Amino acid sequence: MNPNKSTVFAAFLFSVLFVLLFISCQGDQASPINPKNVKNSIVAEAPVDRDYSDIKRDGVLRMITYYSSNTYFLHRGVEMGFEYELVKAFAEEHDLALEVVIIGPSENPYELLNRGVGDVIAANYAITPERREVVTFSRPYNMVNQILVFSAEMEEIPGSLEEVAERDVEIAVHRNSSYYHRLTELAAEGFSMRVSPLLADEGTEAVLLRVASGDLEATVADHNMFDAANRYIDGLIPGPVISEMDTISWAIRKNAEELELRMNQFMYKHFRFTEDPDRFRRSEFLNVIRKRYFEGSDEVMEYLNPEWNVDLMGRLSPYDELLRSAADSSGLDWLLLTAIVAQESQFNPGAKSWAGAVGLMQVLPRFSDLSEEELFVPEVNVREGVRILRDHLEHYAYMDSTNQWAFALATYNAGHGHVSDARRLAMDLNRNPNEWEDVSDALLRLMQRRYYQDARHGFARGIETVRYVSEIKNRVRTYRSVLTSADQRY
Repeated sequence: MNPNKSTVFAAFLFSVLFVLLFISCQGDQASPINPKNVKNSIVAEAPVDRDYSDIKRDGVLRMITYYSSNTYFLHRGVEMGFEYELVKAFAEEHDLALEVVIIGPSENPYELLNRGVGDVIAANYAITPERREVVTFSRPYNMVNQILVFSAEMEEIPGSLEEVAERDVEIAVHRNSSYYHRLTELAAEGFSMRVSPLLADEGTEAVLLRVASGDLEATVADHNMFDAANRYIDGLIPGPVISEMDTISWAIRKNAEELELRMNQFMYKHFRFTEDPDRFRRSEFLNVIRKRYFEGSDEVMEYLNPEWNVDLMGRLSPYDELLRSAADSSGLDWLLLTAIVAQESQFNPGAKSWAGAVGLMQVLPRFSDLSEEELFVPEVNVREGVRILRDHLEHYAYMDSTNQWAFALATYNAGHGHVSDARRLAMDLNRNPNEWEDVSDALLRLMQRRYYQDARHGFARGIETVRYVSEIKNRVRTYRSVLTSADQRY
């Protein structure tokens, strides 16, 4: 056994031990599928009226996904994942902040979408007739084969679908998945396979771990997800292909026609079919992130190690203990401090900006009594950053908490001068200088000569500050979603 795979497998297996104990007794009793008795179990209420124009007005695109190494995960506090990077590229192209909504163990992703909790499901979903009844799909960004995956614990591995049926192998899949749909089709074709529908909402990665451990005999996975998992996990044996060339797409509300159009335009630039049905033209960007997440990387390896696994440790970054302590002593939300550090330095204590800001919270030495060398020490930097942030909060203490925090964050990013200019401009425009929505609009205007030429502090990079405030708020919600999901699982 490869020692790296062995170590990671053992470590990650420990990290999901409690999940295995909880879900091993869940699921319908395994039995052959009778196609005549199979009904669409995907349900969702009618979609809310929220299209691209509404998303653009809010400035935030909300992505619904699972917490896994190929969709979305935190690596040393930094957000990563194939689906995350692809959706983020779309969001950035349309000047939108991105917020991640993690699907909880008992949550229905289609309900989350249609209720407007999120705007797109990006979770390696194949298009199926059942799913089309409740959502629409973008152009595809991948084509995959579905394969059976067996546990190496089995005494003899079946070599064909006929052998799978003859040996009464129990195949565990989610009832609402494209895998279950395909097994239903095979049953109609005469392959009477014993299927055990999983009730707990595990991702494919977690199910593959259960197969590798011998807890399950077999499952179905997309070939790319199997290939990625097989790099880190021993105990998996690939079986026959049961479906070829399934299209993988984003799921969107049926009435979000403009969002669908824009996503299709985006996908067309990154993934196209060719005259050869077995070949596709992918953009350089898509090839890069495919290689990163499906062909092996240090980040994915560390994700599968419980030292950095948020599901086991409840950790968002290497500095959780420091940030919790700083938050407790200052009366602040530790998740908000974590989001600020992620935004400012991506948890790099040695970071230094072009403007001279240094350390985890990017403190400017000229605004501190401490030396630059001292400010590179994480504990010192966080303490000083918190002091400055508290000063900004006190400055806006007369505002309601929502506006107080928005103005404090904007000031931390842009400085008092530019924020004051924006507030004065808001008054000149007959807007409220104490409402962040009005002042953020004024900050954007300070990027235009006809406005900044009369400002006391001149040109302001308003778009950066507005995004800064929005993205920190979104990070806090995402972190809370990740931790809530972990709490629900354990």
